[in-house]
Order: sequence, then C-alpha cells, then structure tokens
Amino acid sequence: MNAPFGSPRLHLRDATSTNDRARQLAIAGAPHGTVVTASHQSAGRGRQGRTWSAPPGHALLMTVIVRDPPRLLPLVGAVAIAEALGPDVGIKWPNDLHLDGRKVCGILAEGRPAEGWAVLGAGVNVAVRLEDLPPELHATAATLGRSPADVEPLLAAILGRFAHWLGQPVPDLLDAWRARDVLRGREITWADGRGVAEGVDDAGELLVRREDGTVATLSAGEVHLGATQAP
Repeated sequence: MNAPFGSPRLHLRDATSTNDRARQLAIAGAPHGTVVTASHQSAGRGRQGRTWSAPPGHALLMTVIVRDPPRLLPLVGAVAIAEALGPDVGIKWPNDLHLDGRKVCGILAEGRPAEGWAVLGAGVNVAVRLEDLPPELHATAATLGRSPADVEPLLAAILGRFAHWLGQPVPDLLDAWRARDVLRGREITWADGRGVAEGVDDAGELLVRREDGTVATLSAGEVHLGATQAP
C-alpha cells in the first residue's frame, strides 16, 4: 500500500531552509510526497534570492518532494495552497499568494528535471504579527491572523489539495489559476518593459500587451504592479 502524500515527514525545530533539506533528501532517494517542515528557518529563501522571514512557530514552513514533476509544478503549488488558504487569496504570477493586495505566502520550486525530481517550498504567514517582521516588509506582507495551533491543520489541507491538483488535467489547472489571477487587466512593469497583463497562455506564461499593441510573453522573472518598478 502506498504511503499517503505528505509521508514520510521530517520536522525540524530549526533549519537553514526546508528547500535545502528536501533537496538533500531527494538526491538521497526520498520518495514522492516526502515533506520537510520547520518551526524556524535561519536562511529561508524566496524567489529572486530574497530571504523569507517569520517568527518561530508562527508560520507554516514546508517543502514537498515531487517525483516526475509536472511541467507547471509552480502553478500546481499556487492553486493548491491558495485553495487551502481560502477564497479571498489571489495569485500574482507566477506563484506569489496575495491577500488584500499583500503577500501572504511565497512559493519556490527547484529541482533537477533530468533526474526526475523537484522540490516545492512554501512559507505561509499563518499567525505572524506584521510588527514582528522586518520593517521593510510592513507595507507589503500579509498574515492570515490565525493562531499557531492552526499551522498543522493548514499543512494537512495544503497537502490534500496538492495531491489532488498533481493528478488533474492542465486545462483544469489553468482554469483554477486564472480564476485567482490578481494581475489580469492591470498595468505592470518588468525588466524590459511595461504593459497590461492579459492572463496566462496554455504554457503558464504571462501575456502582457504593450502600449504599441504588441504582446510580450514572459516565461520567468519578476513583475511589478503599477507604472514604475518597486522593490
């Protein structure tokens, strides 16, 4: 009988990064669905090399190992976690989760496709108080405002949704992602230009209509809301 998704689980009181530990386990042969969690991270990472900061015990810090990962694994993670967090959570391409216009969860996928594995990590501000975060995050971070006791039930809900979406057809996944898209119809900037976001194509890439009417297709990188770039 196969172990349930999310098993085995390694929980660490303190870790540099759950993604780093999960990568080590994946290389060593840990099975599909293995999850690494931590009460605290000293070197948690977000996209673009940013750090992820949260007080011990107040955030869900997790990474799951995925064998034979689907091409759109980052979008799978975004949809699964957004559904577990609730109907008011939106997705900022490709997979930042926003609540009331602020980031409540960061997701980072890494892996070795040639070796048939990937890890997907997430940090969710479950019971974080914004005043406990670094000052530079006060204007951009969000919290669910729940209790530390809600961290474990939320992990179970996320793993359930993750297992579900890993087995769904790509069109269904894209429909679910598009229903939570917070960028569509809004002006954005990126390293090489600016325009109005028009959703994602069937490859999960962001479509942006420039002022001259041409459409840019973004496959990676950072985008910002508004006419000027912000940190």
